[in-house]
Amino acid sequence: MSSGRCENYAEFWLHYLREHSDRRTRALHYAGTSIVIAAAAMFALTGHWAWLIAMPVGGYGFAWASHALIECNRPATFTHPWWSLVSDFRMFFLAMTGRLRPHLDQAGSERRS
Repeated sequence: MSSGRCENYAEFWLHYLREHSDRRTRALHYAGTSIVIAAAAMFALTGHWAWLIAMPVGGYGFAWASHALIECNRPATFTHPWWSLVSDFRMFFLAMTGRLRPHLDQAGSERRS
């Protein structure tokens, strides 16, 4: 990273994981991502636009709260919104399939809490 900015997605991914080193932060992100997936499914099933509002509220609400209350850092959404969104889903699916730990280890992410 030069001057605090990531030059490519591979670099960002490792930074993203370090910013999510506490498992409680990751758990709140997973809850938010689950809400996003469920709300998208409900919108697809019902066509009710309220589900589209639930997506960012649920997703960002849990994520931003975890950064404010647990990690005490600034969410990556503010510097790299698309890479952050991709990484939220990547982290979620890697965790759900039991394949996240090697990525955390590669990033040098601590095992806190």
